[in-house]
Amino acid sequence: MRKLQKISASLIVLTVLFLGAWSMPLGAQEDESSSTLQTLNHVEDILYGREKSAGLIERLSNIEKDLFGRELPGSIAERQTAILDFIEKGTSGQPSMLFKLGIAEWAVSQRIDGYGPVTRRVDSLESMLEGTAHPDKPVAMRLERILGLILSEQVQWQDAEIPAARVMKVKFTKTLTPSGVKAGDPVDLELAEDLVSEALLLAPAGSRVIAHVQSVTKPRSFGRPAEIKIGVDTLKPLGPEAVPVAIGEESKKAAKAENAQIAAAGTSFIGAILFGPVGLAGGFLVRGDAKEIPAGTELFIETAETARVSAYAVPAGLQGMLRGAGATQSGENAAEASSDNAPNTGAKSTSADTINTDTTETTDDTLTPIN
Repeated sequence: MRKLQKISASLIVLTVLFLGAWSMPLGAQEDESSSTLQTLNHVEDILYGREKSAGLIERLSNIEKDLFGRELPGSIAERQTAILDFIEKGTSGQPSMLFKLGIAEWAVSQRIDGYGPVTRRVDSLESMLEGTAHPDKPVAMRLERILGLILSEQVQWQDAEIPAARVMKVKFTKTLTPSGVKAGDPVDLELAEDLVSEALLLAPAGSRVIAHVQSVTKPRSFGRPAEIKIGVDTLKPLGPEAVPVAIGEESKKAAKAENAQIAAAGTSFIGAILFGPVGLAGGFLVRGDAKEIPAGTELFIETAETARVSAYAVPAGLQGMLRGAGATQSGENAAEASSDNAPNTGAKSTSADTINTDTTETTDDTLTPIN
């Protein structure tokens, strides 16, 4: 009888535990599972440039082995957090892997492959330095070895400020056409030159600048051209931060100054360029009967607000590699750094201005303001 009572009590306890696990935490379990999968997809995209198709635990194990040569201890959530911190976030005393990788690329080729997966970037560095890649070795170990070959000091990061309205030159990484995009599509831009404050490297050339297609209008009746409305969003610097960017008065001034230089040199450019506000983000309008905006086309943007980032204090022996080193820019002085950064003429800009930089003939390809 007592045995039956004990069994009954045990069954009741198990039933309560089961019902509790089934009912109350179900939503939390689903959220955690979804978050776990999203994190895993994000990590794979950073490392490999694509998501893998195996089971979650197998994928996590493969990531750990590819990075460190072994599996990490702890729960799935703990292991994922450790990996994400190592790759993207780092600690106060230890920069992230992406930060170190960016410094290694910049030291070797004065730019980074901001859109490339980690594995490809490390392969490329090894091939440039040693003639062959070593994909069978753990990625973290390979990167540390690369840094040991090219730098005499450990890579450290420090907090730095980027002022509001700091101008930077960016360029399209892919050709853009009205017929080939739709609203919501990402637009890949990258820094055309280093973003520097004195001897601090804030973001190297090649750093990602995130933009998106806000709307697309096809060619219309009476000869009205196609239009692509594009908004610029954020700059991804060396560290884990995202810096809000826009197109404002200082970037307009920088564009005017550079366009004047191009015209004076007798060099043709892709139509007329002018920037104007798009909501809070700032953006521009591409007009032109389904004509292309070729990869490599440059434009100016600026920081939308003051931002703090993790920067690299460039050692004295490497400071000669900085393009625009020593030029801390903000506000009206944002475009006065060097011949690489267009000098600010101080000319006033209004949304009604149009600068035609093609000195040979007018083209249908234009970047114009959104009023």
